[in-house]
Amino acid sequence: MKHLTRAFDGQNQWWKYLVVIIVAVIVGQIVGAIPLIVVIGVSVAMNGGQVATPENAMDLSAYGIDPNLGLALMVIPFIVMLVLAIVLIKAFHQRTSKDVVNGGRSFRWNRFGLGVAVWGGIMLVLFFTQLLISPEDLEFRFDPAAFIPLVFVAVLLIPIQSGTEEFIFRGYLAQGVAGWTKRVWAAILIPSVLFALMHAANPEVKEHGFWMMMPSYFVFGVAFAITAVLDDGIELAIGIHAVNNTLGALLVTSKESAIQVPSLFFQQETDPVNDAVVLVVSSVIMLIILKVILKWDFSILAKKIKAPMVVDEA
Repeated sequence: MKHLTRAFDGQNQWWKYLVVIIVAVIVGQIVGAIPLIVVIGVSVAMNGGQVATPENAMDLSAYGIDPNLGLALMVIPFIVMLVLAIVLIKAFHQRTSKDVVNGGRSFRWNRFGLGVAVWGGIMLVLFFTQLLISPEDLEFRFDPAAFIPLVFVAVLLIPIQSGTEEFIFRGYLAQGVAGWTKRVWAAILIPSVLFALMHAANPEVKEHGFWMMMPSYFVFGVAFAITAVLDDGIELAIGIHAVNNTLGALLVTSKESAIQVPSLFFQQETDPVNDAVVLVVSSVIMLIILKVILKWDFSILAKKIKAPMVVDEA
């Protein structure tokens, strides 16, 4: 477990994590949101200040902002967060970005690609199944002038947003929890709870309720965390998370979606209970597929994390 045992280095004090999270995540989000705030202000001023408050706070078109530009602006806070996190983790923990990703090795692009392929395939099967079974639930809204730019923005920028979340939760925080508890289950569950809570302000939560949506975010977080533990690094999780958000933006949006963009389809009604069940089943299928491909040993999940042996040089 090179990834999790990287925190067994004498630099794992809890207060360092507190400082990094406050500065990188909270301050980074605030600073990174400045361009979006400026653009909203300019757009509102150009419209004479007459702007209706959108039902979905993520619907930037209500302020006269192109949705694709809005999506790009919404990714900036994650870029700032990632840069700050890398700098602060190096300063406080003497860990590089490679250390956080997989314990110090080069980024495994083949694992990233595998995550994209497996979860992307599952998503497409689910989408076309829904399209065949309940076509009335999906309204086709293809607009080439809006969709083509969306493809470029989504493919180039959404993986940064997803990768940042994985770097923080399945990378940095999982290592910290592993160092404190020496338990794999804790390194999986605790960051997953925090990951779910980070999404508490999403419009889906406002629409369907906190306790209705939190289990879905938690389940997805656990699935990401299990892949990171079993694969000894977060590249798979980054690929899965990136393709989930990217394909989600390109294929379907809804009135309560956190990403309000000109997707191919608009979903009239969403069923959070059904979505949660589908997510659980799909996540299990994904883990089984990856186990077969990568020959994972699930018994690792029940083991205690042992500090790496240090060999003294004569």
